[in-house]
Amino acid sequence: MATEADGGFETHRKATRRDVFLAEMDKVVPWAELCAVIEPFYPKARAEGGRRPVGLERMLRIHFLQQWYALSDPAVEEALYDSAAMRRFVGIDLGREPAPDETTVCKFRHLLERHGLAKELFKAVNRHLHVQGLTLSQGTIVDATILGAPSSTKNRDKARDPEMHQTKKGQQWYFGMKAHIGVDEATGLVHRVVTTAANVADVTQVDALLHGREKAVFGDAGYTGAHKHAQPRRGRRWYIAAKRGTVKAITDARLRELTEQIEHCKASIRAAVEHPFRVIKRQFGHVKTRYRGLAKNGAQVLTLFALSNLWMARQHLLAATG
Repeated sequence: MATEADGGFETHRKATRRDVFLAEMDKVVPWAELCAVIEPFYPKARAEGGRRPVGLERMLRIHFLQQWYALSDPAVEEALYDSAAMRRFVGIDLGREPAPDETTVCKFRHLLERHGLAKELFKAVNRHLHVQGLTLSQGTIVDATILGAPSSTKNRDKARDPEMHQTKKGQQWYFGMKAHIGVDEATGLVHRVVTTAANVADVTQVDALLHGREKAVFGDAGYTGAHKHAQPRRGRRWYIAAKRGTVKAITDARLRELTEQIEHCKASIRAAVEHPFRVIKRQFGHVKTRYRGLAKNGAQVLTLFALSNLWMARQHLLAATG
């Protein structure tokens, strides 16, 4: 039986943060373009009858809810029954139909993984942003972040994920994977994503993070010698942060002061690369890997950065749509 909330009889209801967020994302996500990417692989209704597949856009909306709110397959099913805002976003009326169950949600995710569609969705989002005027500039900022994986062996295989590895950052050891990204200097949007085990050096992935037309590349001290790992391009300049010990070793006070000012300028430009990391980790709550293996987690990371691009560009997109 439909509740008063489902029927829309609440006269004193206040729009919550979730309502506002989902309303904005509903407007800025290019649903038609993204559904067109998946549609060739999505099950068709059987002419002879049988269970009809859930609508493609509805399943994509549920999949995105999982990314925005860090929900597992069972948790998103529960959330759809618990949250009227989520049901409105997906288009579910409990008075007429149930929410898709966790098995259906899981099968949709496996469909995306099996056909490598997360990468295509990421490209489709960036094409949409390009059409909306958010074009790539001639500068790219490169960086990487560690996403921890469960280190416990209390699982069915009695072993840690064999595709994840440990690495040391500062005085702390981490076990998991890395997300390497190339971010446009002007817009702050992610245009390249590569995922590896955590023990892979940042500098080795730099070539895969460049779109090829940039004249300037910015990176922290972990990218020292990055030009040796990238395809040579005439006129390209590398602005890599100096190591702290190198700056401290300068004995001339005036020269050290000038060097620190230059490093401060580099850091102010590199700061834009932290925004996408903040969105997926703080806004979307993705700080740990959810699945086993790099392929599954890599697909989720691609989806998260596609959605972070839409979130960061939402004001521009909302203005463009009126």
